[in-house]
Amino acid sequence: MAHPKTRISKQRKHKRRTHYKIEAPNVVACSNCGSPKLTHHICGECGYYRSKPLIAVASDAVEANEE
Repeated sequence: MAHPKTRISKQRKHKRRTHYKIEAPNVVACSNCGSPKLTHHICGECGYYRSKPLIAVASDAVEANEE
C-alpha cells in the first residue's frame, strides 16, 4: 500500500478541493402554468414538457380546492 512521504498541509488539501461545492438546482418557471420546475423535467403541477401534455396529473388536489 502506498504511503505519502510527507504530510499534506491543510492549505494544500483545501486548495485541491476548492471545486467541491454544492450548486443550487436550476429552477425555471413552467411555460404552461408558471409553477417552478427543474429544467429538462416534466412539470409536476400540470404534466407539460416543452408545451406538450405528456402525463395526466391527478385532479384530486384541484377537486379539493373547488369544494
